[in-house]
Amino acid sequence: MAFKFSLATVLRVRGMVEDREERMLQRIQQEISQTRQAVAQADLDIAESNASRAAEILKPSAGLNVHAAYGGIQQLKQNRQEFEAQLGKLEELKQMQLDVYRAARRDREMLTDMRERQRDVHETDAAKREQNTLDDNFIARRSRAC
Repeated sequence: MAFKFSLATVLRVRGMVEDREERMLQRIQQEISQTRQAVAQADLDIAESNASRAAEILKPSAGLNVHAAYGGIQQLKQNRQEFEAQLGKLEELKQMQLDVYRAARRDREMLTDMRERQRDVHETDAAKREQNTLDDNFIARRSRAC
């Protein structure tokens, strides 16, 4: 005969799995938020560099400075593209983790429903036994009184 785990133990384990998957999902969402902020900051830096370059365009400057300014803008654009790529990967990871979390939640909810049904059956049986005991006591008293 196989060993049977109590439903409460299995439910507790499933709850811990669900909590772990939820924490992982929250971490991914936090990373997405940070990456979006990095993209927004990169956009702001690019705009500031372009404005600075436009302001400096009429002033005499060395070619080295102009070349450095263009190189800085290119680096900012490259960083932004990397952030966008990372954001795409994180969105895919988030979707996969959301599927895992939903499965864990569904498993836990199934066991919770099973436990509630078992509790309802137990309470109904207990009420029936109590009512039968009261009925037996009433019948016994009545038969003695007659």
